[in-house]
Formats: sequence, C-alpha cells, structure tokens
Amino acid sequence: MKAEILAVGTELLMGQIANTNAQYISSRLPDAGIGVYFHDVVGDNPERLRQSFQLAMSRSDVIILTGGLGPTRDDITKEIVSEVLGRKLVPDQESLDKLDEFFRKRNKKMTQNNLKQAYFPEGCTIIRNSNGTAPGCIIEDSGKTIVLLPGPPSELKPMFEETVMPYLASKSEYRLESVYVRIFGIGEAEVEDRLLDLIDGQTNPTIAPYAKDGEVMLRITVRYPNEGTGTDLIGPVVEEIRKRLGDSVYSTDNSSLGEVAAKLLMEKKMTVSLAESCTGGLLAAKLTDFPGISEVFDRAAVTYSNRAKVEELGVRQETLEKYGAVSEQTATEMAVGIKNVSGTDIGISVTGIAGPGGGTTEKPVGLVYAALAHRDGVIVKRLSLMGDRAKIRNLTCLHVFDMIRRYLLGIGN
Repeated sequence: MKAEILAVGTELLMGQIANTNAQYISSRLPDAGIGVYFHDVVGDNPERLRQSFQLAMSRSDVIILTGGLGPTRDDITKEIVSEVLGRKLVPDQESLDKLDEFFRKRNKKMTQNNLKQAYFPEGCTIIRNSNGTAPGCIIEDSGKTIVLLPGPPSELKPMFEETVMPYLASKSEYRLESVYVRIFGIGEAEVEDRLLDLIDGQTNPTIAPYAKDGEVMLRITVRYPNEGTGTDLIGPVVEEIRKRLGDSVYSTDNSSLGEVAAKLLMEKKMTVSLAESCTGGLLAAKLTDFPGISEVFDRAAVTYSNRAKVEELGVRQETLEKYGAVSEQTATEMAVGIKNVSGTDIGISVTGIAGPGGGTTEKPVGLVYAALAHRDGVIVKRLSLMGDRAKIRNLTCLHVFDMIRRYLLGIGN
C-alpha cells in the first residue's frame, strides 16, 4: 500500500514549528507493511487543502492528515475531508461527554466553538484522545483509508500507536523491515562503486545509499509476509556489505558513531579525558549525551589559548613557538598532558583552524590535528576538512569518535 502524509497548518509552512509528525509516522508505517510515497504540507486555507487532499486521494491508498482538528475557525481538516468525500458531519455523544467532563474538571466554561471537536464524518471510526480535546478518526472510502489525527505530537503519538498502527497492520499482508548500515571514512561515491552490482541487482531486499553529516548510510529494506520474518533475506546482504566495506562499517543497528565510541569505552571500562581547542567543548558535549558515560569520562579542558595549553596541559612553550598551536607536536603534547593530569587510560586532544578566518597557505582553514594518548604511545591524525565552522567542528568530533572506536577494537587508524 502507498501512503501519503498531509500535514495541515500555516505554522508549518512559515517555519514556526518543524514537521516532526511526518518523520515519526514515516518511521512507523513500514512496520505495518506500508511504504510512504509522499509528504505534503498545506496551510489553513480551504481551497488549497481541498486540492491537496484530492491529489492525495488520486495517488495514494492511505492518506494520513495531521493537524486542523482544533476548535477555532482555521481548524478545517474535518470539514474539507467531509466535503470532498460527500459525507455529513455528525455529533458523537461520547466525544461530547468527554469534552464536557474535560472543562468541568478544570472549572472552565466550554465555549460553543469547542463543540465542533465532537463532530465527525458520517460512518467513520473515532480515535479517542486521552491527552487532549481533539479526537481523530479513520474513514474507509472508495478503497482508500483516510486517517485524521491532531497536530500536537504528545496527542498524536499515543493515538497512532494504540489505534492507527494496529488498524493498518490488520489490513496489510506484508511487513517492511529496514536495517541501517552506517559507514565512516569512505565517501558515498566509493561506497556505491564497491556495492554497484548489489545495488543494480536489488529486488528484495532493496539497498538505498545516502550521505549524512560526514558519513554514509545504507538502508536495506526487506518485504516479507505478515506471519514471516525478514531475517533470512536481509542478513546475508548485510554480511556481504560488511565484507566489502570492512572496518569502515561501524554500526548495523543505526547507532551513531558517538554512541558506538561511548559504549565501547563503557564496556571496556576505559577512562577518558579531553583537551579541546578548536572544538571548544563540543566533543565533551557530544560525549555526555550518552547515559552512563560518567563511569568513564573524567574531565574536559577547553584550552583555547596557547597560555592555557602551557599552564593546564604542560605543552612546552618551545613546541608552540617552533611548530605552532595547530601541529602534530602540539596535539601530541596536549593529549599526553590531559592524560597525565587526569590519570585516565586515554587522553584525547584536538587543535585546528575551524575558520572562517585564521588560515594560511601552509595551514589552511580545515586543518585539524587529533591525538589519542594511551599507555603505549600516541596516535595522531591529520585532518583536512572542508565546510563552514560548524561543519568542521562536527566532522572533527566524528573523526575523534572513530579514532576511539578503532583503538578500542584494535583495528588501527
């Protein structure tokens, strides 16, 4: 079945809020064997909503509309859907009773316009809302399934999980399952070149590559009968990809590179400390995103100035004068210094030129050195990165996480 998500709300078009509902619904529908073919966003305008809904009806089997179920005049989703389908809006007594109870418990007066939330297209299945005043509904019409859900995610998600997913799953003979293979260290073009015969010959499973924030991701999706499993089909494909791409594959469960590094540190009980210059604390912020990291993460020092590098890390003044702050030598002394100061198993340092200014011919913007000091020595990586300041800093963090992963797994950098 082909699905389409139609989000209703001028605030979405104006960028006042992000359309996270479409992302959430798209991530869940494959578990019901339904593929999402279209996303659309339309404002609170009757004619444009009418046109968008008619287009969705012409090309999709399942149309899910989000938003526009509130009590105000610009909440028009039910009205337009009912008009296009030629159905009357009729009151639902249970919804009326719940509205009355909702306002009585809060000692508030229910205004007349609230009553519209208790009216629904004739013949629909009502989706109860335990977290708000706007119920949703499911309509079967001309072989199509139309689902209306409120806009607030705190209301939409429980309604979708408790009612919509079971309903749609019961109508589907198949399931879709996806595995996400995440890759770091080789580009999208090279990944595709190594896997070209697999991609060209794909039927079931399918393989879809795309670049994402300095890395490459492959989505392998299998379609299988409702009562079966996709493991036998998807497993051999994932293993063949691993074989061809080697240790550039860092995750097959959609874990981020930071998460993989953090889990390895915790599993191996390896303590770590950080000395950051060009990343300005971003590496520490990313590492502390992961629960339990306090077991192994000791401290971070943002040593932005040369003075801080000397006073806090013991970097030698002569090293800075001879090689500069952005150099292999300085990165090495920073990593060793933070390791010695903190007494951790690993000391990490980064120093570089994030831009947009500060670069020279010898040391251009994007030049970064990352170092990992351990009990047997120091690993240093010279990076030549491209992009704006934010991208260079983010890519630096990814490279550091990859250094940690490779060191802890013993696969080299």
